[in-house]
Amino acid sequence: MISTILYNLGIYIYILGVFVASIFNKKARLMIKGHWTTFRTLKEKVDPKAKYIWFHAASLGEFEQGRPLMERYRREHPEYKILLTFFSPSGYEVRKNYDGADIVCYLPFDTPGNVLSFFSLVHPVALFLIKYEFWCNFLVGCDHNNVPIYSVSSIFRPEKVFFRWYGWSYASALRRRITHFFVQDQLSADMLHKIGIKNNVTIVGDTRFDRVLDIRKQAKELPLVEQFKDGRMTFVAGSSWGPDEDMIIPYFNNHPELKLVLAPHVIDEEHLRQIESKLNRPFIRYTEAEKGEADLTKVDCLIVNCFGLLSSIYRYGEIAYVGGGFGVGIHNVPEAAVYGVPVLFGPNNKGFREAQDLLKLGGCFEITDQPVFNASVDRLVTEDKFRLRRGAVGRRYIESNAGAADTIFKRIGTNFVR
Repeated sequence: MISTILYNLGIYIYILGVFVASIFNKKARLMIKGHWTTFRTLKEKVDPKAKYIWFHAASLGEFEQGRPLMERYRREHPEYKILLTFFSPSGYEVRKNYDGADIVCYLPFDTPGNVLSFFSLVHPVALFLIKYEFWCNFLVGCDHNNVPIYSVSSIFRPEKVFFRWYGWSYASALRRRITHFFVQDQLSADMLHKIGIKNNVTIVGDTRFDRVLDIRKQAKELPLVEQFKDGRMTFVAGSSWGPDEDMIIPYFNNHPELKLVLAPHVIDEEHLRQIESKLNRPFIRYTEAEKGEADLTKVDCLIVNCFGLLSSIYRYGEIAYVGGGFGVGIHNVPEAAVYGVPVLFGPNNKGFREAQDLLKLGGCFEITDQPVFNASVDRLVTEDKFRLRRGAVGRRYIESNAGAADTIFKRIGTNFVR
């Protein structure tokens, strides 16, 4: 009882914090605005006669992990509708018009009242939680409404709250509420075993590998990027942040043999101007290039100031860089590695299994500072066989680890039982 009271108090404090932050922070404002419309969206769109399979993704990365399974159900069991919820604006705002789901909305804040309201409107036959985000009141709500919960592509590490002495109530919630865990690796299974979760754990790998293979098959032809490339060696930097760009741009400025496609994580005007102020070679924004007025063969840097293209752009690079490793953590390494290009990223990569595996195999390079970056790129630029060999390692790794979505789908099917 005490742990429940403390948890709910923490949720209300968090909500208050988001409201206060929304005064100053655009992301928080988007979250508050989205939450205001969630229940209206559900009231308008839920078909009371339909059967809904519910997928929840914290943000965009988790959505991409869950997408192969979501689309498999959509394709092979059209008798079910799909409800997709997000927690973060960076997921919802990009995928709110995703046509693979019948309803897309924010997950309401995890208060007891919101949970009651949610289940009064939606009666899902199953919930798929992608990777993580175990909201206790929603878990209880699923239990009370006899909704099985499947944790997909989940990954557990010793530092997580579930395995701390003060996290016993969270560990209990996992034991009591989750129907089955489909985890990425042996360590995750071992950690669950330590808190008494044994019989409902299966190691299947990461559904993200299935997704990037799907992306590769469906990759868009981008004549604009091909014209820009003009047969020259191209460095593609995806989801970059300031610290990443502070290493990439100086190197690029001093190496005229190399072209650069830069797709920053933040594409607001202020950040774009900061990037442009650091460039000493001809550049153009993607949206400007689309007007067809510039000779792209004479442009050295293409700044991608729009969403939805990066996964297809990686195919045009000989070398890739995935940003975020000097901040909260690296972004999507498999998205680049699937094309057989060597991938560089910053030091904050320890919580990403695919990055750790590829570092051991030699398909990726960890960058800690400018000298390491310079030396790594120098070698990749000048030694063709070395570059191709390292890139092939990544491609083989992705291909050999695919199949998790198929395993999960065959295991569960439509046999949704607690």
